[in-house]
Amino acid sequence: MRTSAILEQATTEAWSDEEIVARVLAGETMLYELIMRRYNQRLYRTVRAILRDENETEDVMQDAYVRAYQHLNQFAGRSSFGTWLTRIAVHEALARLRNRGRLMQLDEGSSEADTSMLYSRSENPEQQTSNAELGSLLEEAILSLPEQFRAVVMLRDVEEMSTAETAETLEISEENVKTRLHRGHALLRKGLLARVSSRATSAFPFMGARCDRMVVHVLECISTLPV
Repeated sequence: MRTSAILEQATTEAWSDEEIVARVLAGETMLYELIMRRYNQRLYRTVRAILRDENETEDVMQDAYVRAYQHLNQFAGRSSFGTWLTRIAVHEALARLRNRGRLMQLDEGSSEADTSMLYSRSENPEQQTSNAELGSLLEEAILSLPEQFRAVVMLRDVEEMSTAETAETLEISEENVKTRLHRGHALLRKGLLARVSSRATSAFPFMGARCDRMVVHVLECISTLPV
C-alpha cells in the first residue's frame, strides 16, 4: 500500500462517527462505507442474536443500514451513533420476527446463579483448535437462549456494551438489563455444561506433536537405563 494511501486510511479511521455522518450528509456518500465497516460486527451479532437465522441476518443488516442512511438527518446526537444505529437494526430484526409470526412474549423466567465467561488467548495450533471449539460451543449456547436474554447477553458480553447503552438500544430499563443478564448467564451456564458434558471424553487431548514429543523423550530416557 502506498504511503499516501496509508496516511489517508489512518486519517479516515480517526474520524468520529459524527464527522463521517456530517460528511455523508454533505454529499460524500461513499464515506458511508466507513460506517458499515465500523459496525458490521456489532450489527451481525445483534441481529443474529434476535433472529438465530444466518440467511435472514444479512438481509436485516442491509435493511438497517439502508434505513439508517435514509434517516441520517434525524440523528440528533442524544445518544451515541453506534447506539442509534444498533437500535435501528434491533427494530428491523424484531419486525422480521413479527412478520414470520415468531415474536416471543418477554417473560422473565426464573432466577439462578450468575456466572462469568472467561476467554483465553490462543498461542499454538492445539490451543487455537480448542478455542475454536469453545467459541462454537459458546455460539450454540447463546443462540439457544430465549430471545429476551439472548439479545442482552450478546450486547453486554460479546459486544461489551455498557448497561446504559444496552438499555437504550433495546429500549428497556437498566434494571431490566441487569436482571436479564443475570438470568441469561444462569441459562448459558446450564447450556454450556450440557454441551460440554456430551463431549467430555474428547476433553484434555494429548495427541499430535505433544504425544510425539513424549514418546521420543521417554524412549531416549529408557535407552540409557541398564537392562
